Amino acid sequence: MKLLTKKNYFSMIENLAKGEIHIFRNLFMNVDDQDKDILEDGRLACGKVVSSILYLNKLISDMHATVESTEKDMLINGWHEINDPREGAVIAWEKQNGHRHIGFSLGDNMAVSNSSNEIGFPAKHHVTYNNTRKIEKIYWNSILD
Repeated sequence: MKLLTKKNYFSMIENLAKGEIHIFRNLFMNVDDQDKDILEDGRLACGKVVSSILYLNKLISDMHATVESTEKDMLINGWHEINDPREGAVIAWEKQNGHRHIGFSLGDNMAVSNSSNEIGFPAKHHVTYNNTRKIEKIYWNSILD
């Protein structure tokens, strides 16, 4: 038997937008002797969503809570920037409201990322949020070719 990394990776990305996925909503840390959900019940979970999918497919070394730490791990593990979104590419969007954002390209100008609004779940959307959020970087790993 052989593990089909590419097929598993793409199916996980497609499944992200199919419904309420609760496993990415929380990450608890002790901050100043207080237990705190640093992902704010899913509002800040985009880094965990993306890094978890990448980690489960052995495309990065660990899971992360932030866009920056996810990108750093990706670069160490063979991810590189490309010019145009393609299905399965990781997209990093510009900072808005003090936070950067990360998700996956679904192709055909669509993407899936964790929604930072009140739902706090992954959701499908236009790749530039209908021209309201600029793409900063697009990443690809040749393992997915």
